[in-house]
Amino acid sequence: MYLVTGGAGFIGSHLVATLAARGAEVMVVDRLGQGGKWRNLAAPTLAGVLPPEGLAEFWARTPPIAAVLHMGAISATTETDGDLVAATNLTLPLWLWERCAAREIPFIYASSAATYGDGSEGFSDDATPEALARLRPLNLYGWSKLAFDRRVAQLLALGAKAPPQWAGLRFFNVYGPNEAHKGRMASVLFHKYRQVMRGEAATLFRSDRAGIADGEQQRDFVHVDDCVSVMLWLLDNPKVSGLFNLGSGRARSFLALVRAMFAALDRPEDISFIDMPADLRGKYQYFTEAPLGKLRAAGYSGQMLPLEEGVRRTVAAYRAMDLAE
Repeated sequence: MYLVTGGAGFIGSHLVATLAARGAEVMVVDRLGQGGKWRNLAAPTLAGVLPPEGLAEFWARTPPIAAVLHMGAISATTETDGDLVAATNLTLPLWLWERCAAREIPFIYASSAATYGDGSEGFSDDATPEALARLRPLNLYGWSKLAFDRRVAQLLALGAKAPPQWAGLRFFNVYGPNEAHKGRMASVLFHKYRQVMRGEAATLFRSDRAGIADGEQQRDFVHVDDCVSVMLWLLDNPKVSGLFNLGSGRARSFLALVRAMFAALDRPEDISFIDMPADLRGKYQYFTEAPLGKLRAAGYSGQMLPLEEGVRRTVAAYRAMDLAE
């Protein structure tokens, strides 16, 4: 049995569906709430859905667990409740780490490119305590993800027992289906698609940095299928451990993303620019790009989807799910 926290969420639900398609038993740890989040789990056969508060009791039953894949988190980059974020994004994964180490269960977890802050220190997935100490995230979410990465590095340096396999994945800008529940934190592609389907122009933020044109802020956009492929590869290669960047390896502009969406929709481009919201000023990354050398050196040879193909697949999925409203 695989235990997937955040299994009804965006990346987690794709992981759950793929594991179930392999014939695996999958226990989802998540809250479905009152909205339509359950729809992300409509297709796969599940061993069950467990609320996070039931995790300790479940673990005490010592069920046979093949691996824990920890995707659950408070992922809103605008969240300001430090106690909530620390409990969810630091205390809980440390609890899981310790128990996976004790029971010798592989542990794969979601880190984030938000740990890199404004990118001034680069995007190296060096997991040494010295390298991690140089990073300065721009928000509480990024701090919490880095805090866990740092604690893992410290535990390893101290010689503490670790899970037999562990992998932290620094996801960059992931996009794809199953984001409707995320609200404001859903990908830019999701929001722009819905704008266009409402008959509006696709809006992008104006630049407030000299030398960078409006819409030319760049991100490393990576399709969710590529993220799942890397996690499955890790499960199939239990000797591989470490902290790894997970992106496409190529930065692209928001303009390129939106233009790919209009091409996939076979519609003329209709793009306008708006001022950046006040709560994002000073916390907005203008460039991210994932060096994939460490992942490649570990043996992963899968090719990441080009942006245009990934957008085409995602738009087709949006249309099938009727996400116009």
